[in-house]
Amino acid sequence: MFKFFNKKEESPKDLKEASSLIKKLNAKIEDLTLRVEELEKKNWFNVQKTGVVRFNPFPGVGGEQSFTVALLDGNDTGVVITSHYLRECNRVYAKPVEKGISSYTLSKEEKEAIEKAQRS
Repeated sequence: MFKFFNKKEESPKDLKEASSLIKKLNAKIEDLTLRVEELEKKNWFNVQKTGVVRFNPFPGVGGEQSFTVALLDGNDTGVVITSHYLRECNRVYAKPVEKGISSYTLSKEEKEAIEKAQRS
């Protein structure tokens, strides 16, 4: 929590001390404002949106053990990862996403995961 006075400091005794304190507080507020603005800019490129879709791509193989995950930043840019589960093996695919679109052909599950992420 932000405190106006240090434990050692007391309330300003006169107008001069109050003015000095206000200048210090304004400097701290400006510094904090700049720091928050920088954090907001950096955060825009962090993963902010996620979407998960479970599905069964091959009838008779089992339950919905295959899945697609979309991980997107504030610009809807990121990656969609798909895992196809088979009895003999597991295949994993990753496709880049830029502004909600991939240069690779997307399956309906991958499109759904991206749409879910964009709504989150």
